[in-house]
Amino acid sequence: MSILVGEVIAISGVKVTLKVFEQSNKDTLFYDGEKYKGISIREYVSIQRGFRDIICIVEGEHLDEHRFIEEDERVYYVRKVELKPIGYYENDKFFEGIKFLPMIKDNAYLLKEDKLKEIYSQGNNDQSFIIGELLKEEIPISLPWQKLFNTHIGIFGNTGSGKSNTLTKLFTTLFETKIDKINGKSQFVLLDFNGEYTGEQLVSPEYKTVYKLNTKMQEDRFPLAESEFWNTETLSILFQATQNTQKPFINRIIAGRERFATNPGSFLSYIKTTYELIFSAAAPKPDTLDLIREITDTLGNDALKVKLKTVSWNTKNSNFQCIYNGNITYLNSNGVGYQTVFETDVEGIRLPVLTAFDEFQIRCNIQLIRDLVNGYVQFEHIQPLLKRIDSSLSSVKKVITVDNQQPEAKTLTVISLRKCNQEVKKVIPLLIAKHYYHQHKDTVENPPRNTVHLIIDEAHNVLSQQSTRENESWKDYRLELFEEIIKEGRKFGMYLTLSSQRPADISATIMSQIHNFFIHRLVNDRDLFLLDNTISTLDSMSRSLIPNLSKGSCIVTGTSFDLPMLLQVNLLEREKQPDSEDVNLVELWK
Repeated sequence: MSILVGEVIAISGVKVTLKVFEQSNKDTLFYDGEKYKGISIREYVSIQRGFRDIICIVEGEHLDEHRFIEEDERVYYVRKVELKPIGYYENDKFFEGIKFLPMIKDNAYLLKEDKLKEIYSQGNNDQSFIIGELLKEEIPISLPWQKLFNTHIGIFGNTGSGKSNTLTKLFTTLFETKIDKINGKSQFVLLDFNGEYTGEQLVSPEYKTVYKLNTKMQEDRFPLAESEFWNTETLSILFQATQNTQKPFINRIIAGRERFATNPGSFLSYIKTTYELIFSAAAPKPDTLDLIREITDTLGNDALKVKLKTVSWNTKNSNFQCIYNGNITYLNSNGVGYQTVFETDVEGIRLPVLTAFDEFQIRCNIQLIRDLVNGYVQFEHIQPLLKRIDSSLSSVKKVITVDNQQPEAKTLTVISLRKCNQEVKKVIPLLIAKHYYHQHKDTVENPPRNTVHLIIDEAHNVLSQQSTRENESWKDYRLELFEEIIKEGRKFGMYLTLSSQRPADISATIMSQIHNFFIHRLVNDRDLFLLDNTISTLDSMSRSLIPNLSKGSCIVTGTSFDLPMLLQVNLLEREKQPDSEDVNLVELWK
């Protein structure tokens, strides 16, 4: 038995009113050698109804306006508290949900701490996964890790609210307790926009690979296999190709390359015949001159560079002309001009060592030349793509390498984007998500025997619908992949964990598919409104606490938890904390 503290005096729907005995108005009570918390907001009571105990949480309290006078003429006020049933005990087992309601005159008792631990542990016998304790009761709670990490997780909170510590504590605890079982079966990929996890965080170095990407100077580069680089989707992502005109253009390049892949000399022959096509075409195009000059610069052929400088477009004759042996020579449709001026130098072209990016740039120019000469495309539709390729290549080359020798995958891969420019910060996360998603999707068995967990810190950087740095079609293209992962990924064993300061900025489709939430302090009305309309398991009392949560405390709720929990997440040791602590001005300015 426990301490009798009151009796039910009213029931309205699922709202229960309890009359509290005066002697129970204490903060702490002791009974049979055990300590109990008195009745106050967010405390729990047990109401006996037959052989069942109905568990209720206190949502409000007030003094009754009515008073009565005892024989000694002293005035007494009746204290009433409002309760909400959350579940019931039957045969010593807790069941969540409202199935039974109390009746008037039923007795209410204080709840033992061990019972409260049972309720929030949800019958979880594995008590090893503890990341914090209940804020008010200070009881350590083990989370149901087996039901948590096979779902999509959202960690949200304003800057300084402790969300980075929660993210780190969650996965540090997972790796510390389960690394032997995880290794070789699951892969974790962390997109780190601020470089907070490149040190000793999360897991020991033997299980961790770190890529520090830098667009200013080359450090590490993320490896792509040749087959993955020479892919329409990959190249469209890297250079933000539009869906209707530029992506089909890239597709023609890939198809042409694959057609002649078995012939080693085909690429060189392809380049040589392009020179002849430009200067022997019946209907030459002036725009092709700049394109062939760029190809010549990439090849490093000095003799052709010099001759091409003398070539110009003759508007009157609609043809190319050049200065050869001091005279003007027309490069006309009968091919005589080309044979005289260029043929010998073109036949002498030798391919230098080209990177995949150089080859792609050459193939783009050749494809556009041929499409223009044959009248397949308008120059102004494809030119923006070539300009983007020119401007992006210097950055992309520094953060990506194309190599068929792929490094051995470790349990955790951290990809730091701290030193990348904004363009790369938009493109690389999309490329990496595609890299892991399609690779996993194409090889996974049914049901999945291995999993991929993609963790995106500061997710609003890449999943925002508010970004104005890109056009709408590309923004839709970028979000569609992540929306596909979060909608379809569970079938293939791929899960997302998102951490963000602004949940309202993230795509509504993505937010609606998150299963479990760790919600730190949020004060913006748009963020709070979104949570109200997204999380069905968030009760009104927990919702009202969000703007006033202290640092490190959060509301934990979702499909893996029977009840919302107010949890104080434990602070990690200094060397395991993410590099996101506040600047100590006392130390800095001393």
